[in-house]
Amino acid sequence: MSPTPSSSLNAIVPKENKDDNANIMTSASATVVTAPSTGTVATSGEGSATTIETGTWTKVEKRKKKKMAKAEAKNDPRFMYSNHEIARRSNAIGVEEIRDLVLHLVADAPNPNWLRVENGSSIQKVVVLMVPGLTNQLLSLPPIPTSATTNPNLPLSIPLHSPAKTGTAAAIPFVATTFSHACPTRAPGDQYRMHSVLSTFFSCPMSAEEKKRRINQRLKSDKSKTDPTQYLLTLEQMIENDYPVPSYMADVFQKPEGWVETPQPLNEPPAGISGVKRKIYAIDCEMCITEDGKELTRISIIDFHTNNVVYDQLVKPSKPIVDYLTRFSGITEQHLASVTTTLAEVQTKVLSLLSPATPVLTPNPFSMKPSNSSPSSPPPPPPTPILMGHSLESDLRALKLCHPYCIDTALMYHHPRGRPLKPGLAWLTKRWCGREIQTRGEGGHDPEEDARACFGFAEEKVGGRSRIWARFKTDQESIFERFGRASPGNAVQDPEEGLTALADTLGWITPRGTQDTPVSTSPAAPQPPASPTDDQLQSTLASLNSNLSKIHASLPPRTAFVLFTGHSDPRRMTQLNSRKAQFDNALRAGRSPEEIATGENGLRWTAADGRALEEAVELARRGLVFLGVKM
Repeated sequence: MSPTPSSSLNAIVPKENKDDNANIMTSASATVVTAPSTGTVATSGEGSATTIETGTWTKVEKRKKKKMAKAEAKNDPRFMYSNHEIARRSNAIGVEEIRDLVLHLVADAPNPNWLRVENGSSIQKVVVLMVPGLTNQLLSLPPIPTSATTNPNLPLSIPLHSPAKTGTAAAIPFVATTFSHACPTRAPGDQYRMHSVLSTFFSCPMSAEEKKRRINQRLKSDKSKTDPTQYLLTLEQMIENDYPVPSYMADVFQKPEGWVETPQPLNEPPAGISGVKRKIYAIDCEMCITEDGKELTRISIIDFHTNNVVYDQLVKPSKPIVDYLTRFSGITEQHLASVTTTLAEVQTKVLSLLSPATPVLTPNPFSMKPSNSSPSSPPPPPPTPILMGHSLESDLRALKLCHPYCIDTALMYHHPRGRPLKPGLAWLTKRWCGREIQTRGEGGHDPEEDARACFGFAEEKVGGRSRIWARFKTDQESIFERFGRASPGNAVQDPEEGLTALADTLGWITPRGTQDTPVSTSPAAPQPPASPTDDQLQSTLASLNSNLSKIHASLPPRTAFVLFTGHSDPRRMTQLNSRKAQFDNALRAGRSPEEIATGENGLRWTAADGRALEEAVELARRGLVFLGVKM
């Protein structure tokens, strides 16, 4: 039985299976069971037995069993909002606090003060979904209070679902039938912008014990890691990062037609053993899009130890080219006009580098040593070289090649926000090598330049400055790392698709600018799409309801189900921020506000615009969280 809600403790009561026991009524002294139409039922005062007129006796549930069932129900996990603690807060529940709740359920974080978790140890699994686009208006919830006498942070009761209701809330009954309350949340950000919700959720503070352990580990490893081979990927890392693994290492990758693999190394010491010098080749590939998808158009290989270009070749794809991807690859139609080299020829050349022939010893005619009558044993073959690259699995797939020894600079260095994100090649080069690459704009990338950048990272890593590498946000770690330490068997899977379709239909998702395709900040830039029609919105909500219902139905009992929206409509905030950024850029260029206002775009930025931006940011940062336990 759920505790009675009070002013300070708000129970989250499941809304499913309400009629499961509609045919049973209980009292302190008897149990009355609805009988079939064939006879009547007589019960004793203690409910010990049931008699039917036909003379057949049937036992019924005894009081002891009822007590046992009640005792089991008391052990069921449940969430209860602490209204007293929430009312004392100046802001709504933050996304980082939702993250900490998940860490409390799965890992080792303390219990949050805004929520009481009863029988948390009984929770078997935790599922977290972010569904942007669900707003108070769509769910027919009361708006966030703006009155000074009403606290806007307290949980909102969700009206019961009724089939007779119409509107957007009726199109997504999953929310009303699964959750009892929606609690307001606040996305990360500052006065003028909203920060990434997902980055905040996926990154968490590192405990003092873990920080100390990592510092000690780094000090020990820095003394020994003076050889790039120490950063060879393990088999587990190759599988985790979707590398094409050779068949003799593990039977996890089925090579399609046209694929090759480096011959299995025989009679050689394992990679990473000190004293064995292996060749290391930095590699980078460029691709284009053909009728069969992405295909190789250029490959560059550089020797790590000599800094010499070993192989640099343009490649003719097997199928007609649809898009040269010049802004990325630097390849144009003129470059490939006279090229006849095929992928198979490139594979043969690369394999000759990765499986060098055994050297043949010729006798020295000037040697004074007597020659043996019996032929000496042939020398061992050179050790299998190592391939190095940035997100090397992409280059290997372009080459259709499986190789056992790989160093990935995208995994050697960490992204500032932690895993699963990987740092970019250009960012790493500028951050740790002090130079810029990939600055040709529409001219695309130079694979030789990218390959040299890769072993520049490796030299930086094992060189004199290795002790300071990647020291940003050292007090943060990925929640996946935290999960892994708490429960090594945990697995993280992507849910079914369609959870962001609502935000897309509402026009909330805008393209993010990149170095190659920046988003225009001009006032004349295209406006956001118009509001969807009722039919479009109803269709999207029905599809979302179906996806959520399928996910929820597939979960085992005692699974904590956390659904949060992250934020509200960001379009007004995005528009004002774009205009402010253009105005600030013009000021930094030395133009006065009067010159900017009288310019081609007539751009202005006033104090009223600043206040409007602050208000838009606060509105965009609002969200909702729904908590429940599937029983």
